[in-house]
Amino acid sequence: MRALLATARALRAKGVLGMNERNVEFIMRANRRKFYPRVDDKLLTKKLCVAAGIPTSKLIATASHLFELNALVDAMKNTPRFALKPARGAMGNGIVVIKGRSEAGHFVRAGGSEIAVGDIRYHAATILSGLYSLGGQTDVAMVEEMLTVHPTLRAISVDGVPDVRVIVFRGVPVMSMIRLPTKESRGRANLHQGAIGAGIDLASGKTVHAVLKNQPRSHHPDSGESVVGREIPHFDRVLEIATRAADETELGYVGADVVVDAELGPVILELNARPGLAVQIANHAGLAHRLRAVDARHTEARTLDERLALGREIAREHAERAA
Repeated sequence: MRALLATARALRAKGVLGMNERNVEFIMRANRRKFYPRVDDKLLTKKLCVAAGIPTSKLIATASHLFELNALVDAMKNTPRFALKPARGAMGNGIVVIKGRSEAGHFVRAGGSEIAVGDIRYHAATILSGLYSLGGQTDVAMVEEMLTVHPTLRAISVDGVPDVRVIVFRGVPVMSMIRLPTKESRGRANLHQGAIGAGIDLASGKTVHAVLKNQPRSHHPDSGESVVGREIPHFDRVLEIATRAADETELGYVGADVVVDAELGPVILELNARPGLAVQIANHAGLAHRLRAVDARHTEARTLDERLALGREIAREHAERAA
C-alpha cells in the first residue's frame, strides 16, 4: 500500500493527469453538455469547420437509411481512395480505409486485404444500425476522400495516413502527438490498434519521445526509420486550425485531430470532447501542470496568435522544469 501511495504521489508531482481528475476538474468544468453533439457527430463537426473556413477532408457521400445504401456503394465504386466511417463512432471503430480496387473488382483495404462489394455494403448497414456509435443510437454512414501522406512523413507511416492530436484547453493548445500507422494497426492511426504515438514539442514542432503499446519506441517497427527528432510539416498551421476548430465548438477541453495532406496541407479530421490521456505517455510528460498554468494565465491571451504563443510558452517552461 505504501508503495502504491508513493507512486501516486510521484505521478501527481510530475503532473500526470488521471481519468477521474480529467473528467471532474477539466472536462465537466469546461465542456457544456449541450455542445457535445458538435464533436460527437462528425458531419456536424464538418459543417462547423466548413462554415468557419477551416479545411476538412472532402465528403463524398452519406447514407442515413437502408434504402440509400445502393447510392452510397455507387459513390464508393466511383472513388479510388476513401474512408467509410460512422458519423458518431469513436476510437476508430467501424472505419474501413480503402486504397484501391483489385482485378477481381473487390475493394482493397489500406493493409492490403480485400473486401467484396457486398461485404462493404453490409458493413455500411451495420454502421446505420448503431453498432459503432456512442450510446448505440442509429447512425449515419459517411464516405470521405482518403487523404494522402505528406512526403516527409511517408517513411514513418505504413499503410495509412498519420494524424496529429492537439489538446486544446480554454482556447490554448497544451500538448500534442502524432499517431503513426503500422502494419499491425492496418493503416489506422489509433494507438489501441497498434499505431505509434510520438509526442511533439509545441515550440519546435519536432517529435521528442515515442511509444508503441505504451512502451518506449525510437524506430518504426515496419520501416525501421527513427520516429524521434522528426519535424512535423506545417506544424504552426496544425496548431492554428486545431485551435480555431476547438473555438467553433464552444467547448473548453477538446482533442483536435489534424492530418497534414500532401496537397491540401493541414486539415481537420475530427474533434473529441473526451480525448484520451495517452498523449502524456507519448510525450513522457504530464498534462495537469500545463492545464493549471492555462487556468492561471489564460487572461493574458485574447487573440488567436496570443493563445498559440501562450501554449508554446507554457509547454517550453514545463519541459525545462522536467529536464
